[in-house]
Parts: sequence; structure tokens; C-alpha cells
Amino acid sequence: MSNILEVNKVVKQYGDYTALNEVSLTVPKGSIYGLLGPNGAGKTSLIRIINQITLPDSGEILLDGEILKPEHVALIGYMPEERGLYKTMKVGEQCLYLAQLKGLSKQEAKQQLDYWFDRLEIQGWWNKKIQELSKGMAQKIQFVVTVLHKPKLLILDEPFSGFDPVNANLIKDEIIELNRQGTSVIFSTHRMESVEEMCEYIALIHKSNKLIEGKLTDVKKQFRTNSYEVGILSDNIEGLMYDLSQKFTLSQTDFKSLNDELKLEINLGTATPNELLNTLVQRGQVTHFVEKIPSMNDIFIQTVTK
Repeated sequence: MSNILEVNKVVKQYGDYTALNEVSLTVPKGSIYGLLGPNGAGKTSLIRIINQITLPDSGEILLDGEILKPEHVALIGYMPEERGLYKTMKVGEQCLYLAQLKGLSKQEAKQQLDYWFDRLEIQGWWNKKIQELSKGMAQKIQFVVTVLHKPKLLILDEPFSGFDPVNANLIKDEIIELNRQGTSVIFSTHRMESVEEMCEYIALIHKSNKLIEGKLTDVKKQFRTNSYEVGILSDNIEGLMYDLSQKFTLSQTDFKSLNDELKLEINLGTATPNELLNTLVQRGQVTHFVEKIPSMNDIFIQTVTK
């Protein structure tokens, strides 16, 4: 797979403060790529450089195999966390204006806007002013003007901010559909459940440095603990606990369940999952047996606080 974006040893400083310290990233073409990090990590500085709002002090960026140039702005769609709509302008007038800034003719812009307004069921908003819309409604307009020129690379900074669950799910589905059609997506968010659901690749930036990058499944494998959550019904809890403790490391845990069973977290050590399962079925009725795979939220907190 070729790459839509390559960031090579980018440095950005503001006076004595280093926002990016030789950060390198690779965004595969056609992927949804999660750009993660706590506040102040350097994510926004990097996004602003990709959009050529600011320039790096050193390093280089390639877009679709070419050194980043001013004309590449037309290939990028960027929805910032702090929205940039003119509050006193009418929705339709503003959308046409912003579309033409992205290189669309008035006729092309009108066609795309008709499509998106119909798709998001906002046909009646054309003559409303932005200041008359709720935050979530304005978010929909911001999304439309970000994608209507069919960018190769779509950069979304906290795209679900201000949305209720129904509209957040609607926009999520539109992002996935755009990606299915070939748009590469960089997705910056603090909502780790969205990362789990949508992203194939992730990078974690902290204190100006990249700490983690890779395929989400591979990153999770790196943080595996070789532990299992187990639920078991047994007539002899003491005997069961003794048998298990001879081979495994045990701790009490809790998870949502419909059964009133003994709930344990068991570390396998050098044993195999089959050995654990065989021990369990000999001593009771197994109601729950799941590998404890770290969530992206767990990985985020563990890496940032280490």
C-alpha cells in the first residue's frame, strides 16, 4: 500500500517551546488514521503544518508522493476543532463562497451542496444564518464545506464535538462511506471508543514526541498482558481457587454479567489458554472466558502517564 502522507522528522518551535520534536509519521493511502495525544501534545501544530497554515522549522512532508506545495491545499479537507464559519452569513451563501475557495465553479458547488444538503436532510437551512443554528446544526454545515470538494485527504479534529448521539452516528457513517470511496482520513480525537471503532492505524504523540505508531491491532498486541477474565460457577470455590493458584496468578475482578459467578482475572504465565480452560471445566461451569485485551483508552493512559 502506498502512502497518502509522509511526515519526515518535522520540527516546530515557538520561541523556547518545542511543539514537535523530529516527528515522523506514515499515513497509508485509503486508511482511517487516528492521531492521538493529550492536550498540548503537538497534534494541532502538526495539522496546521500539513494544511500549510504554518511552516515547519525543519523536516519535510510529502502528500501522495510529492513534496508539499501550496496547490496541494485543494486536495485536503480540514475541519478544525474550533469551527470557522461566519455567523452572520446565510448558510447557502457561505457554502458557495467556501466551495469556490476550494476551486469549484459556482455550478459544481451548487450540485455538490444539493447532494449533501439532501443527504444530511438540511434542505431547509439554505437561507438561515449560522448564528440561528445550534452547535450541532452548525457542525453539519462545517462538515459539508469540508468534504464537498472531494478531497484526497480529509483531516478531522474532534469531528463529533457538539453532536448528539444520533447525529454523531450519522457523521461517523458518512466518514466511513467517504473512506470506502477512496478518501484517506486523519482523525484526531480524545474519544477512544471512536478510535477503536473506526481507525485501522494510529499514532500517539506526547510532549512533542511520537511514542507509538502502527496498525491498531499490532499496537494492541504490544500491550497484551496474557490475562483472561473468567466467570465460573462451582460448588467448591476454595478447592477451585487452590487448584488455579498452583498454576496461575489470580486476582478478583468484575465485569458485566447475567450470572452470579466467581469472577477472576487470571494471568497465564507460561501456560496456554487451553490449559487454563481445561482446569476450569474440570472444576465447574464456565460462564465467561475472554482474553483481557487492552482498550485504546487503557493504552493511551498507560503510555502518557508512564
